[in-house]
Amino acid sequence: MSYPYSSRNKQIAILVAVSALALLVAVVALNTVVLQNVGNVKTVDVKVYWDSNRTNEVSSINWGAVEPGATKNVSVYVLNAGNSDATLSMHVTNWSSSNASNYITPSWNYNGQIVSPGQVLRTTFTLAVSPNIQGVTSFSFDIVVSISG
Repeated sequence: MSYPYSSRNKQIAILVAVSALALLVAVVALNTVVLQNVGNVKTVDVKVYWDSNRTNEVSSINWGAVEPGATKNVSVYVLNAGNSDATLSMHVTNWSSSNASNYITPSWNYNGQIVSPGQVLRTTFTLAVSPNIQGVTSFSFDIVVSISG
């Protein structure tokens, strides 16, 4: 049985195939760009303290006894503990009595300004009690301070 290709022809064919493959690899390598990626992960975090030196973190506020028609203020220090500019928001949850929320209004004096990373902002929470309060002898609720940026 005879083969149409001689040993020399096979060697030439293999050499041509290897050369073509090397050329293809070289072309792909020349048309390829490797882009390194470097970045920072943006974090948002908020902490609330009793003092501007941030040594005593707030876990609860005791408003004490409040009279109908009274307003009480408590000052705290809010820290942007993240690494990007952010704004704050506050909402109230977990009222012990839904009736209490009709007569007691928590608020704060934050006005929406940007808080920079590491910035401490003195903020005052205010509790206003309606002069017409009725059916409430005690109350509790949670103030949730959130940060977004």
